[in-house]
Amino acid sequence: MRSPLPDGFARRRLWVVWGVTGAVVLSAAGVTAGQLIRSPAQAIADSAAPPPSTLTAQVEYRTLRDSVIVRGTVKAAQSVDVAPAVGGGDIGSPVVTKLSVKAGQALRPGQLLLEVSGRPVFVLKGKLPVYRDLKPGAEGDDVAQLQASLAGLGYRTSGDRNGYFGSRTKSALSAFYESVGYDPLSARTDGDSAVNSAEETVTAAERVAEDAQDALRNATQPSSSAPATPAPGSSPEADGGKTEPSSPKTGIAGTEDPRKQATRAQEDLRKARERLAEAEAESGPMLPAAEVVFVDRFPARVESVASRVGTKVTGTVLTVSAGELVVNSYLQQHEKGLVRPGQHVEILSELTGTTATGTVASVSDTVAREAPANGDSQDGDSQAQDANGYLMLVRPGKALPTQLAGQDVRLTVRAASTKGKALVVPVSAVSAGADGETYLTVLKQDRTRHRVPVITGTTGDGYVEVRPVSGARLSAGDRAVTGVRAGVSPLSEERE
Repeated sequence: MRSPLPDGFARRRLWVVWGVTGAVVLSAAGVTAGQLIRSPAQAIADSAAPPPSTLTAQVEYRTLRDSVIVRGTVKAAQSVDVAPAVGGGDIGSPVVTKLSVKAGQALRPGQLLLEVSGRPVFVLKGKLPVYRDLKPGAEGDDVAQLQASLAGLGYRTSGDRNGYFGSRTKSALSAFYESVGYDPLSARTDGDSAVNSAEETVTAAERVAEDAQDALRNATQPSSSAPATPAPGSSPEADGGKTEPSSPKTGIAGTEDPRKQATRAQEDLRKARERLAEAEAESGPMLPAAEVVFVDRFPARVESVASRVGTKVTGTVLTVSAGELVVNSYLQQHEKGLVRPGQHVEILSELTGTTATGTVASVSDTVAREAPANGDSQDGDSQAQDANGYLMLVRPGKALPTQLAGQDVRLTVRAASTKGKALVVPVSAVSAGADGETYLTVLKQDRTRHRVPVITGTTGDGYVEVRPVSGARLSAGDRAVTGVRAGVSPLSEERE
């Protein structure tokens, strides 16, 4: 028989039993409390209505506009690259020896732009691009343009016919060069020597002609101071004692006929004078093509400067632009059908925040290419992925700030709009049946769906204009079905 446990050990075992029992009770109480107590957010979520099984959008009554968004570049109506080709002779390789303007500077007619190898390059008003040296004696529309430009600066060419580079045009050009501090280049490589030589020839021919005229007069007029000399082999008695003066046909003994001599001398003088006139016409100042830039309107601007003093001229030194600032953009095939001249355009410079409005001036019918200025494409822009497209010209309603020249801007073209307010729904609400019928599915308050045949119209910003066909009913505030959640059986549908 085992002896009873000591009293202390019995008490310790009793405490262990009570401790285990208490832990079990507390655990059960915690589980019960977790089931009964909820956070406020959980309580709201548990009390909310279950998500709808059918996705709908409200039929709205408003004006709908369709927009085409593309990128564009602000450019002047005219842009001219200045790349002087001065060289030859003792000049050697052309070098920029002076820059008189800077980027963004406004220009006036006749202003000096730069100096290349000591020769000036200035800007004049004119639409025709310079394509040849203009020399005395030249004729053409480009000569007429030079005359008009010089006259606009106060150097008149009246006296020369329009389009002919004559003496008055030479005088006006010389005066203009003098005003900008330079001597004009001579049109002839031999300078004035050809004229001097021709003048000497005329002087000699004039003297010969005078001598010939004197000889002719002496041969045709009888001498009153000396008796007539009888011809050899004759005597005064042979002709009755009378002697006739010598005939002009025989002339002076030992010389040719004086009349012929005088005629030839006059012909030589006429030819000498003609050669002098030609030499004078071809001599004088010229306008080299490398020393002038023509722009069609003022004020013009220096768009960019790509060189500095001391550098060799290997290409474009600077770019001059003139005329109003416009915006060029390129449309893709699917955009071209939406855009036409006269449509409203919103212009936004994302760099400066400047906004402006304009209209579509023209859209080309042929595809052109213009590489992006920085070689990068802009995300979300329909044109950015491909520079091929149809050139669209946008003309601003008011003059754009000159600092926008050359900037990339965002264009929003209002391609179409409803005539006033109309019923519109999201594009996803419109369905097409196998028979080609276009319809909406309208969800009624009793959760039934009704099929409403419609005719679609203008689209824009993800919405489409809808008009119910005759006999069908559709009103603003109706709920059009745009989709059904996956796993949900469709509701019953009725056709109106």
